[in-house]
Amino acid sequence: MALYDSKSPPDRTSPTTSDNNDEDFQRMDPSGVKRGLKTRHLSMMALAGIIGPGILVGTGGALANGGPASLLIGFGIVGIISFSVTQSLGEMTTLYPTGGAFVTLSDRFVDKAFAVAVGWQYWLVWACVLANEYNVISSVMVFWSPKVPLWGYFLIFWFAFMGFQMLGVESFGEAEFWLALIKIAGLCAYFIFAIIYASGGLIGQKETLGFRYWHDPGPFSNGFRGVATVFVFASTFYAGVEAVAVAATETRNPSVAVPLAIKQVIGRIIFVYMGVAFFFGLTCPWNADGLANGASRALKSPMTIAIQTAGWEGGVHLINAFIFITVLSAANSSIYIGSRTILFMAQEKMAPRFLGKTNGRGVPVYAIIFTNLFGVLSMMNVSTGGGKAYSYIINLSGVSIFIVWGAISFTHIRFRKAWCAQGRTADQLPFKSFAYPWNAYFGVFANIFLATVQGWTTLSPFDAGLFVDAYILLPLFGIIYFGYKFWFKTRFWRSHEIDLDAGRRKDLDTREELLHGEAREEPQAKQSFPKRLWAKL
Repeated sequence: MALYDSKSPPDRTSPTTSDNNDEDFQRMDPSGVKRGLKTRHLSMMALAGIIGPGILVGTGGALANGGPASLLIGFGIVGIISFSVTQSLGEMTTLYPTGGAFVTLSDRFVDKAFAVAVGWQYWLVWACVLANEYNVISSVMVFWSPKVPLWGYFLIFWFAFMGFQMLGVESFGEAEFWLALIKIAGLCAYFIFAIIYASGGLIGQKETLGFRYWHDPGPFSNGFRGVATVFVFASTFYAGVEAVAVAATETRNPSVAVPLAIKQVIGRIIFVYMGVAFFFGLTCPWNADGLANGASRALKSPMTIAIQTAGWEGGVHLINAFIFITVLSAANSSIYIGSRTILFMAQEKMAPRFLGKTNGRGVPVYAIIFTNLFGVLSMMNVSTGGGKAYSYIINLSGVSIFIVWGAISFTHIRFRKAWCAQGRTADQLPFKSFAYPWNAYFGVFANIFLATVQGWTTLSPFDAGLFVDAYILLPLFGIIYFGYKFWFKTRFWRSHEIDLDAGRRKDLDTREELLHGEAREEPQAKQSFPKRLWAKL
């Protein structure tokens, strides 16, 4: 399996090269990855991709610490912020679907040192998320069959996810599409159950549940302190709404796929996050036994507690099965996003150069192995327990996502200033951000505020360990930025110096082809029924 640096791809022009290989080469991005993601892949990633066990299991900790009202407030505010960020990202990524997404854009519109700091913070987010996925899936398997030790399940799934990533981006996109459909169907089923349960319509149910848990034990568990705690959880749950920009490089038709995906983020915020916040708080009390400190990962899920309280004791296995499916999707996405982030950083000399190489099929082998190695953080579960390990990793990554989101909004402001300074108008943009500039400035200041205050609950009473866990990555951003800037003498770009033309890319398919199905890669008669149905929709 030959590896090559994306800057100098192998010669595929010899007479022995097949037509199919020539076609594949035309679909390769200059960065070395293959442009194999279809519009439906990116759309489903935006709607339900990276929704993993965190939103199903970790919400139990958020509910126990804050209460149902805190869930709605925290998820709602972070949802507004994430919408602001994705609007900024959509405007830039549609125009420049380049490798590295907002890391490369930060380099172009702000400062290379700034891009390095943002890139490493973003990669750390996905290293932590990946560790949590391994933590959850290993704990669920131990719950089902304790005969295999925790580390044994970790090794099994570590190699399984590694092997799947090596298959290429088309396999990843197709798997994410169908797994995302299953996640949406599962959430719909639970929401329907919650409505029937609250209405008193379950078989054998003696009384209506209604909004009982909002009255007893109450809407808040720790007042404003609880609301602040929920922000940390919510930031990690929302991580991934910006991932469509990372995948844009491997998308066949970014000018169509990216705006569509950005618009679907709104549906994700309303249906998934707000739906979970409302129905979990409706069907599970925040003081339920096992919600905050259960020995089993499954016992921390509000879904499991609600189903068992409703009278179905065996429901824990159904929820564990659903959690298992979400882990398959979330772990795959975590490795994908983390590896692509470090791949493009390496190609721009922001990370060790060997990480920037891909093989002949466009798979960044070294970047995948490097990212997957950090899943070993999940093994702190062995000594601390699943719940504590989850909380530690969540706190570690929570501040990073606020830093990255704030950086995206700031980069957008810099881009628009350069765009106007060079005599161009907003009407020339293929996708325009909502309510610019207020939306972008809101994104900057809101994320700075939340990054600063998200760990204030560790101050009273002061807990040195939790304080360091909550804030360690905040000074790390400044250390990376000023250290890189001092060593490599980078400079902050002025508006008239920024190149606004390089990096644009044409779609592989025409808009007319997209209106009648994706690139006509398969004759319509040979397509499966689900694909024909999706094309019509």
